[in-house]
Amino acid sequence: MASAAHGDTDVFDYVIVGSGAAGSILAARLGEDPSVSICVLESGPSDRHPFLHIPAGFIKVLFDPAYTWPFSSEPTDWTNGRRIPLPQGRTLGGSTSINGLVHNRGQREDFDEWAARGNAGWSYDDVLPYFRRTERLIGPGDDALRGRDGPLPVTPIDWIHPICEAFLDGAQELGIPRNPDYNGVTQAGAGYFQRTIHRGWRMSAAGSFLHPARRRGNLDVRTHSQATQLVFEGARAVGVQYVKGGPGGRAMQVRARREVIVCGGAVNTPKLLQLSGIGPGALLSQLGVPVRRDLPGVGSNLRDHFSVRLVAKAKGTRTMNEMSRAPRLWAQIARWMTKQPSILALSPSLVHWFWQSRAGLDRPDLQGVFSPASYREGYVGMLDTYPGMTCGVWQHRPKSCGTVQAQSTDPFAAPVIRPNYLSDPDDRQVLVDGVRIARNLLRTNALSRFVETESLPGVAVQRDDELLDFVRRFGVSSYHLNGTARMGPATDPQAVVDANLRVHGLEGLRVVDASVMPTIPSANTCAATMMIAEKAADLMRGRAG
Repeated sequence: MASAAHGDTDVFDYVIVGSGAAGSILAARLGEDPSVSICVLESGPSDRHPFLHIPAGFIKVLFDPAYTWPFSSEPTDWTNGRRIPLPQGRTLGGSTSINGLVHNRGQREDFDEWAARGNAGWSYDDVLPYFRRTERLIGPGDDALRGRDGPLPVTPIDWIHPICEAFLDGAQELGIPRNPDYNGVTQAGAGYFQRTIHRGWRMSAAGSFLHPARRRGNLDVRTHSQATQLVFEGARAVGVQYVKGGPGGRAMQVRARREVIVCGGAVNTPKLLQLSGIGPGALLSQLGVPVRRDLPGVGSNLRDHFSVRLVAKAKGTRTMNEMSRAPRLWAQIARWMTKQPSILALSPSLVHWFWQSRAGLDRPDLQGVFSPASYREGYVGMLDTYPGMTCGVWQHRPKSCGTVQAQSTDPFAAPVIRPNYLSDPDDRQVLVDGVRIARNLLRTNALSRFVETESLPGVAVQRDDELLDFVRRFGVSSYHLNGTARMGPATDPQAVVDANLRVHGLEGLRVVDASVMPTIPSANTCAATMMIAEKAADLMRGRAG
């Protein structure tokens, strides 16, 4: 290990806080230089548990505090007074070890808008090479747009169900064409999701990047290590204080010769910055934290995809609901063990549909999902006892915006999270329109032979106000939180980092994760977060334009 001692403190070239999608990739790429030493601090445990590697095991760990941060939103009228669960990964690989395994980049226009906001080097043409660098696409795709040699396997679904085919035929009835590659030229259309599953196993950022990088010998990964505060000398970040072993554990410190990089995600990153004196001055004063840098945007600009799912009872075929119970489950396990297509090796959403909520739009503002499975109301992770199917939808680019704020100087206390779902009236209308499209997709001629009845929200719910009430009562997070350390020029009063991801007004400190996104992508956020890390590595090595 190419580290040195600084008194009783270990010193590395780089210290990375967080081992998720961004932290794992950044550690792996920086470590390609054998002369560089890197330390990664991960608050959670190692990723040895089998449920972190079997794709279907996600439901067993998604709400397990041993492997996740059990965050939730503050209740509001627009969520019917509910707290919305917001679990985030807390293990090696972060949320890539517990997520829904969908590989979805977003639309060209998303990244062109990032550049148009004053972030040079972040247009679609600029970031495409980094998307390609990450992935190893297995299956058909345009090689000018898709990667074939990256560490992350991206595969097509190999388990085709007749309900899925009927759903796609029905989408065509409604004018939504089949699209074989939503990560290609255009996102619009319907088809099967691409997944980070290979040979029956989850391909997390830890498995694809971090663990191989550890074999080089210049990477020190420290689990059960909760970052509590950044260490500064003047305006320069020189290290990280952390606690080993959880509350009451041993207080320790690690120092960085070159840079400290915060990769904690859109909730933990702003909290750590705030506890280190970087954030809105009024909030820091309220917490009793000395202000090191007054940056109002730290913890602001929070966005997420608020989704709702419709459920129908199925007939005439067997769905995943029945296949997931013994004795049929035993056959699925046997198939998985012999590398045959199995429900154990699926992402929770199998089919996508990207479309416009109303006529006249030039690109999709909705993302929908479909699966021949349904979950029991009020039971986390438990499938219905009857045959079922689910069609869900969310708004791509919500206007509703919120905050993440530390509530005390206790580094183990959860921050206060206010996404303010549906606070913007346009968001409410778009989602109601999306629910109507999802309902129509469940009522096509092609799918009718498999649909017995709509069970949620039910045929009695028809008017816009009734549908909106359904959304308020049943809507949930898609776990795509971002934007809380927004990238932008110094003239942007809400910007936290510049186009090189350096924190404004400070030295030796960068943020590399979904919190730097200037606007929310029209997609699941994992692939874009990985792209950000790939580009950050080049920025730090002086290789990016």
